[in-house]
Amino acid sequence: MTPELRERILSRLAEHRIMTLATNRPDGWPQATTVSYISDGLNLYCFIARVGQKFANILRDPRVSVAIAGDFDKPETIKGLSLAGKAKLVDSKTEYDRICGLLTKRFPEYADWPQPNPAFAPLFRIEPEIISVLDYSKAFGHSDLVVVSKTDLHETVEPKQHDWLGHGASQPPGVVRAVRPSGWSAASRFFSSHARGQT
Repeated sequence: MTPELRERILSRLAEHRIMTLATNRPDGWPQATTVSYISDGLNLYCFIARVGQKFANILRDPRVSVAIAGDFDKPETIKGLSLAGKAKLVDSKTEYDRICGLLTKRFPEYADWPQPNPAFAPLFRIEPEIISVLDYSKAFGHSDLVVVSKTDLHETVEPKQHDWLGHGASQPPGVVRAVRPSGWSAASRFFSSHARGQT
């Protein structure tokens, strides 16, 4: 992978926080869902609830596809990326704690929330094997396809900062407090019961 292409990929990852994650259902139908992500180099991380279909899909078949892009006002400004890779459960506490630290930087609006509980929503690492980088500024429909090597994955970089909350600064001075949904208490009781095998 060339340094220029790597920089373009890292820039796309830094500009967004939401991805479309496609997993494979047992019946053969692909299942695409919207998921928040944290990027660390070329690796993507996301929390997935154990009670959801995505979790079951990944345990059965770790192959996943991801698409990341935003809206546009002119065709020549269309940029994004898609990738194919494998999702792996993070079982290292060191890695888990490190990514949780990145989580609060990536999503400062959740600073007051407790750290995700892996008993309910474990952390997955998505290691890309092929990445397609879409950039219409180069030509209409232009994309660069790159095969990701192990060396590419192990190269770490300082996370790029982006004005995700629209405050005009790379790191917002104030934290926007997230409002938990009205069904939060009921959902928490359900997850607790499910973890104890009472559902």
